[in-house]
This record gives sequence, C-alpha cells and structure tokens, in this order.
Amino acid sequence: MREVAFIKQNKEKWLEFELAIFGKAKKNPDELANLYIQMMNDLSYAQTYYPKSKTVVYLNHLASQIYQKIYKTKRTEKNRFLEFFKTEVPLLLYEYRRYLLYAFVLFFITVAMGVVSARYDQNFVRLILGDYYVNMTLDNIKKGNPMAVYGSGSNWGSFIGITLNNLYVGARCYIYGIFGGLGTFYIFLQNSLMLGSFQYFFYDQGVFWKSVRGIWIHGSMEIFAIVIEAAAGFILGASILFPRTYSRLNSFKIGFKNSFKILLSTMPFTVAAGILEGFVTRYSLEMPNWLNVFIILSTLALISFYFLIFPSIVHKKMQKAL
Repeated sequence: MREVAFIKQNKEKWLEFELAIFGKAKKNPDELANLYIQMMNDLSYAQTYYPKSKTVVYLNHLASQIYQKIYKTKRTEKNRFLEFFKTEVPLLLYEYRRYLLYAFVLFFITVAMGVVSARYDQNFVRLILGDYYVNMTLDNIKKGNPMAVYGSGSNWGSFIGITLNNLYVGARCYIYGIFGGLGTFYIFLQNSLMLGSFQYFFYDQGVFWKSVRGIWIHGSMEIFAIVIEAAAGFILGASILFPRTYSRLNSFKIGFKNSFKILLSTMPFTVAAGILEGFVTRYSLEMPNWLNVFIILSTLALISFYFLIFPSIVHKKMQKAL
C-alpha cells in the first residue's frame, strides 16, 4: 500500500486518538489500551514499509502519548514520585531520543571548538575564563595544587552555592529554548567553549591528569545534566517551530509539558554533583588514583544508564505489557 493511501485510510482513526489524548473525547483505561494496541499495529506497519517517513515519527509520538494517558488514568497505589522517574521520564526520553543525540553531537563539536581556540589563541582562555581566574589558577599550579579553588570556603557553603548556580545555568539553558532553540544554543555554546578551553588550559600547563582527577569527580554528572537540559530546551524550541499536525499553541503546550519533565529529571543529578563538588572534589589530589577513577566512572555510568539506556528498556517493557 502506498503511504498516501495508508494515511488516508487511517486519518480519521488517528484524529480520534488525538482527541482522546488531549481530553476532548473521554476514554476509560480499557478503551485507551485498545486504542494503544491499534496504534502499535499501525506503527509497526509504518516502520516496516515507510521506515524513514514522518508518519513513523508521528505515530510513535501518538503511541507514547496514549501510553502516558493510560498510565495517568490507571488506579494504582504506586509511588507517584518513583513512577515519574521509573516510567514517565524514560518514555519521554525514548520519544525524544534524537534531540538527545543532537545535543551530544553539538556538545562534542563545541567543546572541540573551545580546545582548538585555546590552543591557537593565547588570549582565548582569558577571554572566556577572565584574567582573575586564570591568574589565580596559575598561582595555584605554581604552589602544586591546581585544584585549590575547590578547597576554598566551607563544605556546606560550597555545596549550596555551587548547586544553586548549576540549577540556574540548567534552567536558563532550558527556558531560553522558547526563542526557537537559539537561546539554548547560545547558553550551551558558552558553557561548552568554556569547558573545552578550561580543560586545554590545564593540559597546556602540564597538569591535565590532576585536573581530570578533580574536575570530573563532579563534572561527569554536572556536565551530562547540562547536555540533557539543552536537549530539553531544543525540544521546547522545536515545539514552536515545528507543530506538525497540531496547532502551534497545542504543540507548544505538549512540548513544554514534556520538556519540563525532562528538565526536572536532571535536578537530582545536579544536586548530587553539587554534593560531590562541595564535599569530595576538594580532596581529589589526596585520594588514590583508583578512587578518583572509580568515582568518575561510576557517576558517569549511572547518569548514562538512566538517560541513554534505561529509556529503551522501559519502552520495550511497555510494548510487551500492552
């Protein structure tokens, strides 16, 4: 069957699905489950015969929305907070997985730009980090403790200040997505260039490994969370620029609701990164290498599993369940 005929044949049914999703046609959980099964059949057919079509993207989105509708209307005694992180967010991450891919590709490109710029322009690091920070760090390197900045202040004071700042950066990265994603790109570019030039600066001073041992104890989760927050900002921007079959207002409402949930899911990791930066990073050079590496790899593995692997597991489990 040609794709045009397939769409024409099922158009009215899909419109009924949309009405059920947005509450204009009330359905009980059993009716929604039946709609979901029909949707999965259509999605499977489209994936088989029109794998690169926008129809697949559209049906996958509808299927995800119907499942969430079923989830919300089910009578359950499960912990709502737990289910939010265990089911709802992973399904959204799976639905918007290509935005995560875009954000990570952009991250690596812009960090590389920061590294290259710092290498070929001696003033670039000072332009990005500021003269005061560069001079202070050079002084700390001469004293044999390039990570001394992380030891200043109290544990609790550092944790609170750092965490609030990181939450603020993540919120800006997300909210500025309302400008068609350009605001998110600008904030993300600033932070990525800073990271690239910052890391090259330590490499140029011959203390790269010491910087890795300190920075990435908390940086694995902190930086990863910012990438996810940027992806959420791009989702928000795309909901305005590309409404698909929805009105622009409805598309924005859907995009805002879903992207905001993704933003919320990063906050526990941002707080955890603040705890590590306030209480652990200051002792990084006193710790054995194996412990530094263990903390870095374990935190990176944890956040990578949740945002990159777990969504596929939940999606497959959901398909089998229904």
